[in-house]
Amino acid sequence: MEDFNKPIWQLTIGELVDILDSRAPKVERETIELTDNKAKYVYGLSGLATILGCSKNHAGKLKSTGMFDEAIIQNGRKIIIDSEKALELFKNRT
Repeated sequence: MEDFNKPIWQLTIGELVDILDSRAPKVERETIELTDNKAKYVYGLSGLATILGCSKNHAGKLKSTGMFDEAIIQNGRKIIIDSEKALELFKNRT
């Protein structure tokens, strides 16, 4: 059992890897649940990042290129993205 009061600089590499690996299955389950639901719409840059499997920062850069303009409805700061159309546009990019 991990001692969560131990400073991170005192961990061995093996202990750090064990802690990170114990957290990984939770993330994989969340990803599987999101892909199984096949949501028609996602919201915000975090939603775009989720369907593309990248960071929010990179999703913002991709959005600013205009690649997803056909899939995005934006009113002010609110962003709604048709996930199926966005994935299709991403697949057909040149």
